[in-house]
Amino acid sequence: MSLTFLHTADWQIGKPYARILDEQKRVLARQERLQAIQRLGAVAHERHAQFIIVAGDLFDSTTPDKATVSAACAAMGALKVPVFVIPGNHDHGGPGSLWEQTFFLQECAALAPNLRVLLKPEPVELEHAVLLPCPLLRRHDSSDTTAWLRSVDTHGFGDKPRIVIAHGSVQDFGPVADDEEDFASSNHLDLSRLPGGEFDYIALGDWHGMKDVSVTTGGKLPAWYSGTPEPDRFPRGVGNTPGHVLVVSLGRNQPALIEPVKTARLGWHELEFHFTEDEAVSRLDEALNGMFQGRTGQDLLRLTLSGSLGIAAWARLDLCLETWRSRLLRLRLHSSVTTAPTEAEMSALVSRTDAPLTARVAERLLQETLSPDAEVSETARQGLRVLFGALNGTA
Repeated sequence: MSLTFLHTADWQIGKPYARILDEQKRVLARQERLQAIQRLGAVAHERHAQFIIVAGDLFDSTTPDKATVSAACAAMGALKVPVFVIPGNHDHGGPGSLWEQTFFLQECAALAPNLRVLLKPEPVELEHAVLLPCPLLRRHDSSDTTAWLRSVDTHGFGDKPRIVIAHGSVQDFGPVADDEEDFASSNHLDLSRLPGGEFDYIALGDWHGMKDVSVTTGGKLPAWYSGTPEPDRFPRGVGNTPGHVLVVSLGRNQPALIEPVKTARLGWHELEFHFTEDEAVSRLDEALNGMFQGRTGQDLLRLTLSGSLGIAAWARLDLCLETWRSRLLRLRLHSSVTTAPTEAEMSALVSRTDAPLTARVAERLLQETLSPDAEVSETARQGLRVLFGALNGTA
């Protein structure tokens, strides 16, 4: 007996995107997470998936607002295939949880009768498979939620494929970026202790990138993080490929066929650029135009700038960045660019015979740019930019 299903996780519907400063852009980012569900439905239809597994964190919190609950239920109801969900650390279960609240139950029944939330660590036998959920009933659980599988009685499952569903960390994935929340800091899963030959696939959630972690089972069975279907953070290095759903085909005691299918629409990019001359401002703009190809409201960029620019070039850089802030959902800027006036700019500032006071101020500021005190030096540079802009009509 074989089947095909979709493995996904970490939808985090209702994510606030607080670091996107523009409210309209925050709305676009939040809506994209809902629209990703439609793209999952298209994959399910195309690949004839019999059901969809969400391995935790369907919602971003345990207290999503009612409009978010209704929208999510409507989107899942439109999938037209069964959807099986376990609670994760963001939307954990337990007494009084979201999953037991009257409004959620009402909207689930009315809009998503195909949705089933698995709140107990017990086998769920379907027509063509057996699901073995390991739900999180609190945000941080010091115990291993897969521990119950070490002694589960599997004799009555017959030849149906057995699918473990869990949410947590199986290894240290490295440091978290400075603008991201910590995740997978607890809820450790020890997959190496699961009995060999008893299960056919482990569907994992919590790590937001797609990753094969079968090695953590001791090579006994396939174990994957599907990653979030719509990325929600900047790249975290090699081996992190969010924005996919996994199409899984398997049978009992047969090798699993796992196909990643891209579902992401938003682009999360990073670029480092060093200025060695003033003309490089134009090259930066050309690089950004090449990266985004005329798209607006669809990309986020982590931009790191270094080097030195003249005062006029600095003004051009400001205009360039202003343009890209308007086109991008978010521009996260790290800049160590310094101002170094060109000889022509210095001469224009300190040789103003028609304005001797301006010339003296400019000469003093130029001297202070050489100060060993970084704060004094940077303040002087800012003063020069303002003075130059005022004199040239660019302030």
